[in-house]
Amino acid sequence: MCELISLPLTAVLAWVRPRQDLVLENLLLRHQLALLTRPTRARQRTCLHLWDKLLWILARRWCAGWREHLAIVTPDTVVRWHRQGWRLFWCWKSRSRGGRPHLSPEMQDLIRTMSRDNRLWGTERIRGELLKLGIVVSNRSIRRYRWRGPRRPSSQTWRTFVRNHAHHLWAADLLTVPTLTFKTLYVLVFIAHGRRELVHVNVTANPTAAWVWWQVIQTTPWGQKPRHLLHDHDAVYGREFRQRAERIGIDGW
Repeated sequence: MCELISLPLTAVLAWVRPRQDLVLENLLLRHQLALLTRPTRARQRTCLHLWDKLLWILARRWCAGWREHLAIVTPDTVVRWHRQGWRLFWCWKSRSRGGRPHLSPEMQDLIRTMSRDNRLWGTERIRGELLKLGIVVSNRSIRRYRWRGPRRPSSQTWRTFVRNHAHHLWAADLLTVPTLTFKTLYVLVFIAHGRRELVHVNVTANPTAAWVWWQVIQTTPWGQKPRHLLHDHDAVYGREFRQRAERIGIDGW
């Protein structure tokens, strides 16, 4: 019975709607039907081309009810396509369109030799000596090609450090939460990086260094403490806090 009533109602609404909306809806539905029936070489996922994404980006801009007609992907995917398109456009817009010609390899070697043999010379001194030889070089080019000395061995990256010490690493964060009465509460959170576990949380209206340290004491009973504690540069993690943490074997960063 409901279906018999909904069919005439749908027909009446389609008759009242503007012709332009019906044409756009028909175009979007036919496009999705063509995508679902397109041969994809035995792939389970539908193969979307560049013009398919461009059509839905334009539909998002010009069709008000584009979300109601979308079935092959989620609306968030179309928004992501739009953002990727803008990134490509601005990368093309800000591309290099030429500039000063690059220095020859002989000139680059000359700058490196002068800076290596005269290590007390700065950029202006090297430029002045080159001008005496009738060679005009900018300060920027000299800074780019001057001798830098032996490279230092690369140190351990932050990601590698966190992966190696995750089981001994905690993080502390003090965040603010506004209330319905326009007051501000401060929430102190301790998280263990090993299992991404919430170790301790507490709320106060007056966060002091003594209160924060008392939360550390409550969080580390029976010697269950981290080796490293990550925190920001808030005043509650001052010199006194670091000294107390070092006494119980916690290295505060």
